[in-house]
Amino acid sequence: MPIALFALTLSAFAIGTTEFVIVGLVPTIAADLGVTLPSAGLLVSLYAVGVAVGAPVLTALTGKWNRKHVLLSLMALFVAGNLLAWQAPSYESLILARILTGLAHGVFFSIGSTIATSLVAKEKEASAIAIMFTGLTVALVTGVPLGTWIGQSFGWRATFLVVSALGTLALIGSALLVPNNLKQSKPATLGEQMKVLVQPRLVLVYLMTILGYGGTFTAFTYLAPILQEEAGFAPSAISLIMLVYGASVAVGNIYGGKLADKKGPIRALTIIFSALAVILFALTFTMGSKVAAVITVLVWGAFAFGNVPGLQVYVVQLAEKFTPNAVDVASGLNIAAFNIGIALGSIIGGAIVDGMQLSDTAWVGALISVAALVVTRFSGHLDKRALA
Repeated sequence: MPIALFALTLSAFAIGTTEFVIVGLVPTIAADLGVTLPSAGLLVSLYAVGVAVGAPVLTALTGKWNRKHVLLSLMALFVAGNLLAWQAPSYESLILARILTGLAHGVFFSIGSTIATSLVAKEKEASAIAIMFTGLTVALVTGVPLGTWIGQSFGWRATFLVVSALGTLALIGSALLVPNNLKQSKPATLGEQMKVLVQPRLVLVYLMTILGYGGTFTAFTYLAPILQEEAGFAPSAISLIMLVYGASVAVGNIYGGKLADKKGPIRALTIIFSALAVILFALTFTMGSKVAAVITVLVWGAFAFGNVPGLQVYVVQLAEKFTPNAVDVASGLNIAAFNIGIALGSIIGGAIVDGMQLSDTAWVGALISVAALVVTRFSGHLDKRALA
């Protein structure tokens, strides 16, 4: 695998840390800023909204730019957003900082996926995407637990200062390792971009992505309060459990890429969404026990992000078939769909916490995962019919 992939992975690590570290700090930020748990959970939702807007819109606007220059500009915006979060004087300014950082995130993973696939042979595309997204999983293994511990020990603001330093290292790494002559597809016209939005097969994949992530984040957004209030863990134990979860995610992400390469995206996604539905339903009953809760979280991690390579390579395959002049835009919209799912999932989770019980976030998430499975099977059926 080319060294440029590892430069992308380094950036993905910094971005993944700032996206997911909030999950471990929701109770801490809520207490410090004097807001409710659902309000603190909105910091997850609104970051995702920034990604959802940034991915398609900014990807299209920067279509004519040199790919390396885009990457460096994004990492500079990322560092600035985290520095603003570090100094945020209020809840509202923290929201603004999160949205700005989300804008950078959206474009990065949009162009990053297409860069990754252009650097390798066709049969290694899913694995190349998996390697880049390993930055996210390594962030879950090390960055998020460490950031959670820093936030609980030195205040949540210190976490964002450390993430700014990570972003600076990623910026330097990209400047040194990413080649200047990256393959660049012809920018899509406005008409070609609109075709992506109205192409039924692509819209179906975006729905798969939204439901797949909506199910997980209905419960995952409130994992820290679940572990503290339902399982009875001390706040100091949360970073260790996030470490366990992240290690499981790292294994699941690589396995998800290999599964998509071997069995194809539809069969791989069928397995993963089925497992997610079962695990989330089980969490409803196991979260009352410390040992059972940790075991369930460990298994959950193995499947929670394993769908990323399959979903991303599937949308690229369909875009090459149905909208060949707008593959970058199609990829960017799938990154938007990931984050629409995260935003909707965390909003639904917040509504459940407000009106029901924390434990109800798990079985509702399971139902949403079942819906993702149904849409996946339908898309697979359309593929078979087209071949016939």
